[in-house]
Amino acid sequence: MFNTSNKKKKFNDQFKIARERMVAQQIEARGIRDPKVLDAMRRVPRHLFVDEALWDQAYSDFPIPIGLSQTMSQPYIVALMSEALELTGSEKVLEIGTGSGYQAAILAELAKAVFSVERIQSLLAGARKALDKLGYSNVLLKLDDGTWGWKDKAPFDAIIVTAGSPDVPKPLMDQLADNGRLVIPIGDEYSQSLLRLTKKNGGVRQENLGGVRFVKLIGSHGWDR
Repeated sequence: MFNTSNKKKKFNDQFKIARERMVAQQIEARGIRDPKVLDAMRRVPRHLFVDEALWDQAYSDFPIPIGLSQTMSQPYIVALMSEALELTGSEKVLEIGTGSGYQAAILAELAKAVFSVERIQSLLAGARKALDKLGYSNVLLKLDDGTWGWKDKAPFDAIIVTAGSPDVPKPLMDQLADNGRLVIPIGDEYSQSLLRLTKKNGGVRQENLGGVRFVKLIGSHGWDR
């Protein structure tokens, strides 16, 4: 008799091995050192956030299409942005651009609560399904223009923006708590610089974490539709 439980275990083992390889070769090898981030990247089943037809590519070193001209960032970028937030586990985090829900799942492993905003209904529904399946009850999702942030849940200890913007949306800086970190790609529609902005005593310290390329951040405080 065909044993479906054995087949499922075999697949799970293969994906676990793929995650271990991904972390070792794509993430640790490029300088990501935060053990909490590395553990989260090992735990979260990345393949469950893309179509089953793309499962064999889920742990590869490139972005994965998720439909509607959107992508799930390559693993290294997810790890880099997560590490840059400097999370300890007690924070309230805002994510702009839920997409597949994978980045939200990583954040859910690292923070107390995650609030994620997505402008595309079908992507939000898919993300919610995947997050619920995996039991991430500390992630709250909202359909809206993310460039306005989530005012009634502010302030946030950390904010991450997973799309490229021409400038830093003012509502996001306003909703960032003192000593909070905002990680966002800033530039033109073809390439951006990944910036970390730290708000402290009314001032903002800016760091450039390197060049990246994201889809455009569409909204009132981003790119026009």
